[in-house]
Amino acid sequence: MEEEKKKKKEICNIAKASTAENSSRSVSALQALSIHLICGLGLAIGLWVAHNLYSMNVVSDPSRTLRLIWIVESPIVTLLYSWFRLNPEQCSYLKAVGRGILALPVGALVTALGAIVLGAPVSIEYLPKTINWSLLMSSCMFVPAASVFGSSWSHWQRIFAYTKPNESLEYMICIPAHGAVIGAWLGAWPMPLDWERPWQEWPVCVTYGAMIGYLLAMVVSLGFVLVHGGRQHRKRD
Repeated sequence: MEEEKKKKKEICNIAKASTAENSSRSVSALQALSIHLICGLGLAIGLWVAHNLYSMNVVSDPSRTLRLIWIVESPIVTLLYSWFRLNPEQCSYLKAVGRGILALPVGALVTALGAIVLGAPVSIEYLPKTINWSLLMSSCMFVPAASVFGSSWSHWQRIFAYTKPNESLEYMICIPAHGAVIGAWLGAWPMPLDWERPWQEWPVCVTYGAMIGYLLAMVVSLGFVLVHGGRQHRKRD
């Protein structure tokens, strides 16, 4: 009898530990909407400041405009998503923020290498543009995941390799990240065409495609959050 009780306690402890590792702060539909609106507003503010205060845009001065946008966007994303970190009892808010800050350059490196493999120019002339574009993409893709999941490989694998989110917060991270990538890929299509237009230069149309894809994917992810929240409510009932 005593051995059976010990085994049951061990099983309960293992289950609790597993739940603690996978637990994150729940996200309501209103919170998801607020986060997406603020993140979208960050992009809009960056574009507005570039246009109205510095008289530049992604077409006229891609490098400086992109730098301004990611400087505005990355702190917003980091500070917001760090509130919903995994296992908040063991991971402090500042630690989650630190993970997001660290993920920014690491994610940018991964993004830049991927873009170069797919045909992005590698000359010195385009290097600042590629760096700043990669930092913006990292803000949309890797920073939210790092702030929330840290080094939890199972979450990273499920979201980026298998694309199988199963919680509201995971939908909020997974779908916009994929939306940014798909938007950038679609935006790259006009680049090889022989139209000789300024917006065909790297990374102008890729940037606009990524931002549009990111914003549209936010709307889609909000729909998934609403559906997921409804399912959870029915299960509780």
